[in-house]
Amino acid sequence: MKPMFLPEVEGCDKPSPYTALIRDKQDAGAEYPQIWHMFAFLPKATEHLARFTQEILRGPAPLSPGMRELIAAFTSYRNDCPF
Repeated sequence: MKPMFLPEVEGCDKPSPYTALIRDKQDAGAEYPQIWHMFAFLPKATEHLARFTQEILRGPAPLSPGMRELIAAFTSYRNDCPF
């Protein structure tokens, strides 16, 4: 996986659920969302973003969660940003 080019953020060892998720994915050789590094680096500052994202993508809405994920993935693709 391409690095984010933020070594201090990517190398963060602060205790966080995201730090554990990152290590598990790295150990398995699997890809994972790079934003997890920011969540692990600043867990208190990013917890509202995680809640917001979950509510937008998973909360009650006229569109299914799958359709919302598809829209987010397509938007990221159009912005040349890996989703």
